[in-house]
Amino acid sequence: MAGPTTAERQRITSGPPRPPRSRARVRPRTLILSLIALVLLGAGGVWLFYGSQWLRVERVTTSGTRVLTPEEVREAAAAPVGSPLVSVDTDVLENRLRKKLRRIDSVDVERSWPHEISLKVTERKPVLLIEKGGKFVEVDAKGVRFATVGHAPKGVPLLELTPDRENAASSLRRFDSHRLRREAVSVAGALPAAVERDTRVVKVRSYDSISLELSGDRTVAWGSSEKGRAKASTLSALMKAAPKARHFDVSVPTAPASSAS
Repeated sequence: MAGPTTAERQRITSGPPRPPRSRARVRPRTLILSLIALVLLGAGGVWLFYGSQWLRVERVTTSGTRVLTPEEVREAAAAPVGSPLVSVDTDVLENRLRKKLRRIDSVDVERSWPHEISLKVTERKPVLLIEKGGKFVEVDAKGVRFATVGHAPKGVPLLELTPDRENAASSLRRFDSHRLRREAVSVAGALPAAVERDTRVVKVRSYDSISLELSGDRTVAWGSSEKGRAKASTLSALMKAAPKARHFDVSVPTAPASSAS
C-alpha cells in the first residue's frame, strides 16, 4: 500500500492553516488623546508667538548709515515696539523707509529673535550736484535727485546743463533734461579715479557735447557718453604722455588730441 504523498506529508507536518492576521486597530481613546495633544500643541505655539511676552519687539537697531542718523531711520521706520515679533510686516517697513527717506537706496529689514528688528541701510551716493537757489541737489548714479543740501559734498562735481543756443530747441525735443542728466551721470561714472577726484564741473551742451572742467584750468572734451571705457583709458594715457597739457579731447577715442593752450 502506497504511503502519503509529499504534499500530504507537508500538510500533516505544518498542521492546519493559520487564519490571516488582522490589522491592529487604533483604539478610539488613543485617537482622541492624540488629537487633543495636537490641538494643545498648536494652541501653545500660537500663544507663544502672539500672546506671550517672550517674543515681542523690544529693540530696533540700524546699520549702514553715513549721512542719515540711526535715530532718523528708526523714527521713519516706526517699527511696532511691543508687538509680537512674528507679526511685523518687514515689506511694509522697507517701503515706508524708502518713501520717507529718499536718501535710502535699499534697506533690508530682518527679525532677530527673540526681541529685535534690524534695519540694514544702503544710502545713495551723490555723483553729481545741481546748484539751485544757493543750495545743492544731489544726484546718484541712477540719475535720481534724492536730497538737497546746504553745502556741496567734497569731491562731487557740479552738473551744468547749458544747451547750445543754436541747437537747444531740437536737442531738448529729442533729449529732455532728465535724459541729459542721465548722460552726464554715465560720463561721471566712467571717469578714471584720478580724473574723478580732479573734476569740478560736468558741462552738458547736448547729447553728444559733454565736457569736463578739471582743477588747474584743465578741460576735457568728452563728446557723448558712448564708449566711456575707451575714452577713460585714452584720457589716462593722454595725460601721462602730455602732463603739461591743459586741454584734452577724447570725443573720438581713436584720434585723441591735447594742447597746452
